[in-house]
Amino acid sequence: MSAAAAQGEGRGAFRDPAFIANRDAPVHRWVPWIAGFSRQFVRDALARHLPEPGAGVVLDPFAGVGTTLIEADLAGHAAIGFEINPYAAFAARTKLGAHRLKPAQLEASIAEFVAFMEEGARMGRAPEATPPAAFRTRAPFYSPAVERKVLLAFDFMAALDAPVADFFRLAFAATMVGYSNYSYEPSLGRKASVGRPDVEDDDVAGAIAAKLQQMADDSAWYRHARAQPERADGRVLERSFFDGFDTLDEGSADLLVTSPPYLNNYHYNRNTRPHLYWLGFCSSPDDLKRLEELNVGTYWQNARDRERIDLDPSIENDAIRTTIGEVRLRNPDKGIYGGNGWANYAARYFNDCGRFLDGASWCLRPGATALVVIGNSILQGVPIPTDRFLSAIAETRGFAVAGIHVPRETRVGSSIVESSVRAGKANGGTLYESVVELRRL
Repeated sequence: MSAAAAQGEGRGAFRDPAFIANRDAPVHRWVPWIAGFSRQFVRDALARHLPEPGAGVVLDPFAGVGTTLIEADLAGHAAIGFEINPYAAFAARTKLGAHRLKPAQLEASIAEFVAFMEEGARMGRAPEATPPAAFRTRAPFYSPAVERKVLLAFDFMAALDAPVADFFRLAFAATMVGYSNYSYEPSLGRKASVGRPDVEDDDVAGAIAAKLQQMADDSAWYRHARAQPERADGRVLERSFFDGFDTLDEGSADLLVTSPPYLNNYHYNRNTRPHLYWLGFCSSPDDLKRLEELNVGTYWQNARDRERIDLDPSIENDAIRTTIGEVRLRNPDKGIYGGNGWANYAARYFNDCGRFLDGASWCLRPGATALVVIGNSILQGVPIPTDRFLSAIAETRGFAVAGIHVPRETRVGSSIVESSVRAGKANGGTLYESVVELRRL
């Protein structure tokens, strides 16, 4: 039986929410992102649930780089997001302020930047900036010629005033991996490991300048595209939704659109390590550790060594409890790589789903809708229907399940399905992606 048939819903309810559709969209295309969803998915949600421009408050508890917030702002709604990753929060905040940027001012700075970089190369100027001291990689992140150009770019950025400086920093962050010796496959790793050569030299200034020109063009578009030009910028709260939801008025949100981290152990924070260190958001491994603990479900690497983590008593669901128990019994001979560690990870994940839904219940007014994009998983060969489990938890937190829609019946996830250590045999399971539609009672 297909995933869609299993959910009892038609595939036409929502279009494929994959983030890749944003790569050519104004403002959204500024920042490459491994997760999230498309602007069209959010537009469809707004058109269906908040058809009157400027009529509502839109909330995204896991805002990422701000797809939900940008589209809500364009439609004239108040936009509020929570995001624990400082780089992602910075990107979302900068994008939301795009309408205030004067393109001519940015373009003048771009010209000065290109001239500065050309002169630096011609004169052989030694950079004053230095690489982040605590940033370590197994092989050099930048080749010497590239690193010198990056540091010269930082010399130029140090003299800029806000908000232009933020656009330069974001342009660097958006391009920085491209001229490094690393790439996403999909996790961050050496290009050499996948048969690609190191980058001995590259046009760093050209890459940054091209991204900045794109930003200048998109900022002009954004200013004219906003439905309510006088509305204040959307808000990005750089903190965990679990601990911060009650800073919002109870029942103040009209629509929630979000995608929490999946139960796939994709390490969002480690994969933005270069951005966090080079932009100064992180100065030590302890900073990263704090972010890991804030992540939904933490990570398997953190959960595997801990004493047994059980499902919270408030989640009274036999199917979830039985499934976690089945994972726990798998491969005991593999020690921390066996089922017990993965069961800890899953239990912590669903406990955090309960915390997320507690917050969502607080924030949403009665009758409001929550749309949660989530992918299923396979742990130690045991299929985990996260969409069904999330729905079951939601029903104990003041929600009715309006539907489980499956716009994407197959998604890539070989690190979970094919790894003999993590998955074993997948028992014929497939990875799919769902939109869980909830109604606040």
